[in-house]
Amino acid sequence: MSKILVTGGAGFIGSHVVDTYIGEGHDVAVVDNLSSGFRNFVNSNATFYEMDVRSEGLRAIFDEVKPDVVNHLAAQIDVRRSVEEPSFDADVNIRGSLNVLECAVKCGAKKFIFASTGGAIYGEPPDLPVSEAYWPKPICHYGAAKYSVEHYIYLYRHLYGLEFTILRYPNVYGPRQNPHGEAGVCSILIGLMLEGKAPTLFGFGEPLRDYVYVGDIARANLLAVEHGSGETLNLGSGVGTSVRTIFDTLREILEFPHEPILKELRPGEVRQIYITGDRARSVLGWQPSISLQEGLEKTVGHIRAAGS
Repeated sequence: MSKILVTGGAGFIGSHVVDTYIGEGHDVAVVDNLSSGFRNFVNSNATFYEMDVRSEGLRAIFDEVKPDVVNHLAAQIDVRRSVEEPSFDADVNIRGSLNVLECAVKCGAKKFIFASTGGAIYGEPPDLPVSEAYWPKPICHYGAAKYSVEHYIYLYRHLYGLEFTILRYPNVYGPRQNPHGEAGVCSILIGLMLEGKAPTLFGFGEPLRDYVYVGDIARANLLAVEHGSGETLNLGSGVGTSVRTIFDTLREILEFPHEPILKELRPGEVRQIYITGDRARSVLGWQPSISLQEGLEKTVGHIRAAGS
C-alpha cells in the first residue's frame, strides 16, 4: 500500500483514478480547487483538501500527507482557452506544476505520475498512429505547456532523483465528464442530444481522435504506481475515430432525429491525431478494454441518470 496524493482528484478523470487507487487499498489524499471538479465526485475514503495547485499553502498539505507517490492531474484543459488566454494557461499548467514538483521533492515523495496529452503535444504528425518516438510539435498553448512540464519532470529526476511516469492521454470520455463543459466532445454531444438540440461538429465532423474510456485510463494510472519509472507512455488505442462517427453512434443509441450543424475547425485544434498504445502494453501490461460502443452506452446511461 502507498500513500498517494492526487491533484485534480475531484475532476472527471482524477476522481476515477482515486476510486481505482482506493479500490486497491492505497491511502489517498486529494487536492482540488473545485474550479471544474465536484466535491461529491471525491471518494468518501479519500482525505480531501480544497486548494489551488498554485497556492503557497500547498507545501503544508504535502508535509501533512507525506505521500510516497504524487499523481498530478490538476490542469487547465481547454485548448481554446489556452489560445485565447496563454498566460492563464501557463500559470496553471506550468507554474502550478512546478509548485507540485517542488512540494513533491521537499516532502520526500518517491514517484511522480503526470497526466500529459497525446492529443495536443504532437501537433499534426505526418504518420498515424503516432508513437512516443515522434518529436512533439504542439500547435496550441496547452500542448506546449504540457510538453514544458515533461521537461521539468526529467530535470527533477536528474537533480533530485524523483522517479516519474508520464502518461500521454488520448481523448478520454466516460461517466462524470461534464456535458456542459468546454472540453469532452462525447459528453457535450450527449448533453445536447438529450435536450433535443442539434450539436455543432467542428471541422465538418471530419477530425479524427483517439477515444479511450476513463476506466481504462484509471487502470493505467494504477499500474504506473509500481511500473514504468522513467517512461513516457502513450495511452492510445491506435485507432482514429471521426467526430461524425461519434455523432452517428450516439444518434443510434439515443434515437436522435436531427442532423448536426457543420462548421470549420477552431484555432489551435488539430485535424487528426491518434496515438499508439504499444509501449504502454509492453511496459505496464496495459491496453484499452472497453469498446467505443460500450463506453458511449455507459456514458449515456450516466448522464441520463444524473439529469433525472
